[in-house]
Amino acid sequence: MATAAARPAVLLRRVAALRRGAAAACPEHVQLSRSFSSAARQAQSQSQRASATNPDYAIPDPSRPTHFGFETVTEAEKRERVAGVFTNVAESYDHMNDMMSFGWHRVWKDHFVSSLNPGFSPLTSGPDPRAPQHILDIAGGTGDIAFRMLHTAHAVNGNPDVRVTISDINPAMLSVGKQRSRTLPASQQAALSFVEANAEDLTKTKPLGMSLSPTTPTSSPVTNSTTATSGIPDNSVDLYTVAFGIRNFSNIPAALREAYRVLKPGGVFACLEFSKADKYPILNALYKEWSFRAIPLIGQLVAGDRDSYQYLVESIERFPSQEEFRDMIVDAGFVVSGANGGYEDLTGGVAAIHKGMKPRDA
Repeated sequence: MATAAARPAVLLRRVAALRRGAAAACPEHVQLSRSFSSAARQAQSQSQRASATNPDYAIPDPSRPTHFGFETVTEAEKRERVAGVFTNVAESYDHMNDMMSFGWHRVWKDHFVSSLNPGFSPLTSGPDPRAPQHILDIAGGTGDIAFRMLHTAHAVNGNPDVRVTISDINPAMLSVGKQRSRTLPASQQAALSFVEANAEDLTKTKPLGMSLSPTTPTSSPVTNSTTATSGIPDNSVDLYTVAFGIRNFSNIPAALREAYRVLKPGGVFACLEFSKADKYPILNALYKEWSFRAIPLIGQLVAGDRDSYQYLVESIERFPSQEEFRDMIVDAGFVVSGANGGYEDLTGGVAAIHKGMKPRDA
């Protein structure tokens, strides 16, 4: 484990500046926490009311109607069909995102991780914000976000005490991520866990490739990829991330409330997702033309799978607007802040980053 003496001097100067309150030296994750503080006090009673009980629409119901692209299906059917889509595209997932974003998803992911600055935790009470940190990356099967998180935390911020749990409902996606993780440094591989889980109910999980025993204690936290577990405990996660995954969930309000449950008070929910470019009509028209005409055809020609790619572009169209999704995050009990009201548009709104904080006194 790296000692403070072995860490780059520039990081130690950054920490000292942080403690003196020099705003210019504050890591963005710390700034995020501070920007939320006044809003958190104002919204405390609202968030407590929102999270006290789950409304009916936020309780998963296999028979409840939802959408699969432009089709109306039940929540149970959507879960099965989405599983089929991602089993089909698991090996070509990055190429799929390249086609859907003209390659910009790589830039967006870099920016997303940079804005969260893993390795610097706003929850620490000590003089050094490089405290141990647990990041839960939901729908993160292939590891794109998790690997970036670990590199930033371990290599850039000099904090080896950051671990990431990659959770995905689809074992095929997790298997791709597990295979790719073998190219990481040994210390980063040791900080990774892979678990199969439904984001709408994180009380039930199982490590990749293992069967969940019904006798496993329910209080066991997710620790590593070889330890059988049965769920992610309340108030156990510092940072919850989901990138290009939440639009595929059968019940988004339920998933948001699970995020709230597992996060520690002061923890951050962060989502990167395709969104709406309605503010720029020409860009919006061009992007939709590309999405609906070109992407399914390319999927047919390159992968022999038009239907999966057709669903993926339809799922983007059906996903809520930036403001609607922001309101869903607030409804789950989170506090949002910032000049743009809790979200940041990327490339004119083709994608967006949403963030919310669980109030510190929740």
